[in-house]
Amino acid sequence: MTSGSSAHDVILVWQDGQEGSDEREERLSVGEDEIVLTAAECAGVALPFGCRTGACATCTGKLLDGRIEHARPPRALKERHREAGYVLLCIAEPRSDCRIVVGSSVQAELVSNPWQ
Repeated sequence: MTSGSSAHDVILVWQDGQEGSDEREERLSVGEDEIVLTAAECAGVALPFGCRTGACATCTGKLLDGRIEHARPPRALKERHREAGYVLLCIAEPRSDCRIVVGSSVQAELVSNPWQ
């Protein structure tokens, strides 16, 4: 966290079990001008990522509560995805306490599997 900025509680939620049966959470303290992915890495919480520039969507999460701003335009998300609450954690900065669903279930919602 950068000194002088306020921190927010960011709760990451994994719901990858059947109907959320395997749900687990991790709580992070993330500075307002800090990237969620970076804060997770510093806390030892593993999240998937690819480009770190908002171009590939590997780090997509879905915002349940709170407010996130992207540090740069989230090129991997269409406007309808942003309106539905999807965020890119590699460029996401919290503006309030947040609760974000992460994991493969979020990826499956956003991108259909071409092999099915």
